[in-house]
Amino acid sequence: MSSIPTELKYAASHEWVRDEGNGVFAVGISEHAQDLLGDMVFVELPEVGTTYSQGDDCAVCESVKAASDIYAPIAGEIVAINEALTDEPELVNSSPYQEGWLFKIKAANEADLANLLDAAGYQNSIDE
Repeated sequence: MSSIPTELKYAASHEWVRDEGNGVFAVGISEHAQDLLGDMVFVELPEVGTTYSQGDDCAVCESVKAASDIYAPIAGEIVAINEALTDEPELVNSSPYQEGWLFKIKAANEADLANLLDAAGYQNSIDE
């Protein structure tokens, strides 16, 4: 069974969102998603300063099994990327909720968060 931290919000497409304060949110993929993908070999991250609408594809996680698009769980501007993933993409596997975060986004509209799932809702979505 995958770990699903209760303090995070989740997109049905398996991205998680953590409030970093001041309207900035860290984004990664869930433990369940990284487990499905398998060992990461490459992560293509968005460019800092780029803006996305909620649901836009903005990154790619490539594993030994497949490449998977990562979608912006909320609209906003990319303000930071996890540069450690360039040399250590496996951080997504070993620490999906901490060291394996993908990017940070400054929310254009925090009301987008209402469209995301809480931990129980995400658990239900992956149980189906």
